Amino acid sequence: MSKPFYITTAIDYVNGQPHLGHAYEKVVTDVIARARRSMGEEVYFLTGLDEHGQKVQQAAQAEGRTSQSYCDDLAADWKRFAATLELTNNEFVRTTEPRHKAVVQAVLQHLNERGHFYAAEYSGWYSTRAETFLTDKDRRPDGTFDPEYGDVVELKEQNYYFRLKQHQAWLIDYIEKTPGFISPDYRRNEVLGFLKHNDLEDLCISRPAARLTWGIPLPFDPGYVTYVWFDALTNYITIPAALGDPGIPAWVRQGQPSEGERPVGPGLWPADAHVIGKDILKFHAVYWPIMLKAAELPLPKRLIVHGWWQKDGQKMSKSTGVVVDPIKVIAEWGLDAFRYYVVRELDLGPDGNWTDAGFESRYNSELANGLGNLVNRALSMLKRYRLGVVPARHDELASAAQVAILATRQHYEGFRLQAALVETWTLVTRANQYVDQTAPFKLAKDPTQAARLDEVLYNLVEVCRLLAILIWPVIPQTATKIFKQLALPGSPQHLAEAAWGGMASGHTIGEIAALFPRRDQTPKV
Repeated sequence: MSKPFYITTAIDYVNGQPHLGHAYEKVVTDVIARARRSMGEEVYFLTGLDEHGQKVQQAAQAEGRTSQSYCDDLAADWKRFAATLELTNNEFVRTTEPRHKAVVQAVLQHLNERGHFYAAEYSGWYSTRAETFLTDKDRRPDGTFDPEYGDVVELKEQNYYFRLKQHQAWLIDYIEKTPGFISPDYRRNEVLGFLKHNDLEDLCISRPAARLTWGIPLPFDPGYVTYVWFDALTNYITIPAALGDPGIPAWVRQGQPSEGERPVGPGLWPADAHVIGKDILKFHAVYWPIMLKAAELPLPKRLIVHGWWQKDGQKMSKSTGVVVDPIKVIAEWGLDAFRYYVVRELDLGPDGNWTDAGFESRYNSELANGLGNLVNRALSMLKRYRLGVVPARHDELASAAQVAILATRQHYEGFRLQAALVETWTLVTRANQYVDQTAPFKLAKDPTQAARLDEVLYNLVEVCRLLAILIWPVIPQTATKIFKQLALPGSPQHLAEAAWGGMASGHTIGEIAALFPRRDQTPKV
């Protein structure tokens, strides 16, 4: 039995409401998951929340609430957000759950027993906002720290440290010998450049409980809680361990239901892909592999690193009002329009720029006038000229369709989501051109051209069926609507059914409705 394709997003920190960047990461991960399912793979898709740390503790205190209550309310908001995006995630993990705490403490105990941690005094600078220690290397030329760190305070305290330095040469060698481990390539090169030109400093993996109580206690010293990133990264193996993944060692599963009570679960680990933002690359490409190596666990197969969104060429900021509210866009324009735009506009890797004019342009030209107009014209003409009954098979567009199907599949396999959409839309464009070239509305006026009209109508309605299958990973609502209008049974989610000739002669299509009503106002963001 083949291993399920295990894919994760980063878990989001509960210090506010979700924004465009969160939505983008979740949508592209969902597209990858759906694409893999459409290609016949079993998929396990994980997302969730990072709920510990000083920022959460302080935010809860400011509201006069317990940290758990504060997190519970935000978790409900984030779960609604995932539902609004219609994510197909199998699980939503929270780092405050007992199953996660058990795994984190098992990993900490295992590493401590093997000598990977040591205690030492720290004296220096600390950023509460970033929840990290800073050094003089982090100072700007004028001696100050970047505003992104917020208030930086001087600290002197005892802590536990994870020996990273001894793994540096191994990690460089591993990344160089595993070219697909970090994508795109320029992010891989960025990590290698960092590792080759800097000595890794040992990682502080604790915070004294005297100043931070909202965290997972160290199993070997309850006077400390775990550093939030050590806690957060471990979530990726929490769920496989909790499900009874036979590939996860028994020591990781300590605190989970006993072997007799828990059936053997799916073999999920190692993850096939972690989808993350570029701002947390070091944590995933440096800390996480070393943590796993030290724990004698397999490494994930791939880190897919995406960029950031700007708005009209400016950095997004609530304080300046430069924001895009995905919930408002979806409410105004529909979920599929939002999903299509973020995948089509921004390739996985570089930074992107949201513009309201660009959103409106893609909606009108590519969705309304492109796909929507094609499906509406094709099905309306079949209704008008043949009472909605599919004529005999004809293969005039079969070659063009097959090229698009093959290329789209290859792009999905290679995590090239933007390219997959571009390829699919070559078939949309070709079919619209075909309508203009064959002019079926003229053929319908000439009784001697009845056979030719049948040929054209078949080609058009079959292209509509194929397009529904190709677009399903990105815009599933629209794909399902097309299938319903074609009165086809089942779902458009099976790429194996994207083969020419699937529309049966004599089949009667259903009722027709506009997929993307034309809109002339810009989205309200």
